Amino acid sequence: MADEEAADGEVLVVRIYLHEAEHGRRKSLMREVLSLLGTQHRVGWLVVFRGIAGLDESGEVDETDILRMVSDLPLAIEFFDSPAVARAAIASLAGLVPPSHILCWRATRAHTPNA
Repeated sequence: MADEEAADGEVLVVRIYLHEAEHGRRKSLMREVLSLLGTQHRVGWLVVFRGIAGLDESGEVDETDILRMVSDLPLAIEFFDSPAVARAAIASLAGLVPPSHILCWRATRAHTPNA
């Protein structure tokens, strides 16, 4: 986090919405996004949340169907880093993830006062 904006603890939090069944160019879209963020951008503090159910853009409910062993649950990939690193990571997702599936907001790291 070398940029000046991050000096005061300011970060950009990014959340990417996907589905388990979505595929990227060579592997699952989730794995492709994780590889890009971890290898190329080395973003900090990345986590994947797996929903138990969700609505897609058409309003259809996506949930696990245990009887048919089908799983296309919603996923949310979330990370934070300096604004410059996060913006570069978002730009590199163009063509992989629709821009409408990416949210971001500014946040401030909590600091523990020195004892």
